[in-house]
Amino acid sequence: MTRWTTAVRATGAAMATALVLTGCSAGSPAEALPTPTATVAAQVQGDRGGPPAPDVPVVWPLTGVRTDVVKARPAVSVKIENATAARPQRGLNAADIVWEEVVEGGITRFVATYHSNIPDVVEPVRSVRPMDPAIVAPLDGILVFSGGQGPFIAATQRVGTQTIIMDDGDPGFRRDLAREAPHNVIGTMSTFVQQADAERTSPPPAQFEYGSRLGQGSAPQSGRSVRSVDVRLSSLQRTVWTWDQDSKRYLRSEGTAPSLSANGLRHAARNVLVLSTEVFNTKWHDPAGAPVPEHRLARSGGKGTLLSMGHAISVRWSKKSLKAPIVLKVPGGRTAELDPGNTWIELVPRGKGSWKLG
Repeated sequence: MTRWTTAVRATGAAMATALVLTGCSAGSPAEALPTPTATVAAQVQGDRGGPPAPDVPVVWPLTGVRTDVVKARPAVSVKIENATAARPQRGLNAADIVWEEVVEGGITRFVATYHSNIPDVVEPVRSVRPMDPAIVAPLDGILVFSGGQGPFIAATQRVGTQTIIMDDGDPGFRRDLAREAPHNVIGTMSTFVQQADAERTSPPPAQFEYGSRLGQGSAPQSGRSVRSVDVRLSSLQRTVWTWDQDSKRYLRSEGTAPSLSANGLRHAARNVLVLSTEVFNTKWHDPAGAPVPEHRLARSGGKGTLLSMGHAISVRWSKKSLKAPIVLKVPGGRTAELDPGNTWIELVPRGKGSWKLG
């Protein structure tokens, strides 16, 4: 199995600090890269004159996909809108991890995190919400958003996350003249990466554990065969993921309509993680007077389902603090392993939302 240890992460970061930051085009799904011919651990042991250490493949920490080297750049997360007027979006297929969260009025927004792939642009960028600090804090990286209420911004900064905010005049934002405001903020990802401060000089820690190769994750190894998962997040948002054998990914639909990026590609995921979460209304309201909800993530937990490679397995999730990553356990108490690749996470309001396997 592939695990991203602290030693390998630190060594990989040191080897990569001299590399120039590069990106790839928007909308390209994360794909497995060639297996490296030598691992970092083996190289270090060999340099010391001892026998080679056991092979520990070098992998991207947020996908578990093998690579020759992990670039020494932080994770950059971006708030992206999912109201009807915001579609089609740009850049979501390049994200390592995407979280879907319910906001006021029952619509959803995404927190899309980029590290292994940096697209040219993302769109539309929108404002921060109260559950975002718990999502991004474990990454020790950057959160990009258009603006937001002062308490939500302050909470994000208190957990040590660097913020890049359009309303503060930070570089990298522009308007798409072909769309109506406020659904038209374009973010230039290379500009966001270049703004990383002195504390964002290394890759993020892994958020999940991964099988060593496709088909070795917990779902295909121990779960049951399923074709789809139908997730009802609210009265306004139904998200359906359907297994596609040819691409070995799940294809996303907004209800019955295919969920497409601006370049016409279907939004797709190697892993889909559905988590039941407690949702409550905060004391804050949006400009229309609707209460702003929050998913309780820190010091919480619950049930869930992990889907990978056409199979599903029940999981229990927990998160002991704002800065701690989510821990997934399968029946029997073992840590769940995802299959290498990108992951979409559906945060389902407990008691109001639901999901059904098909």
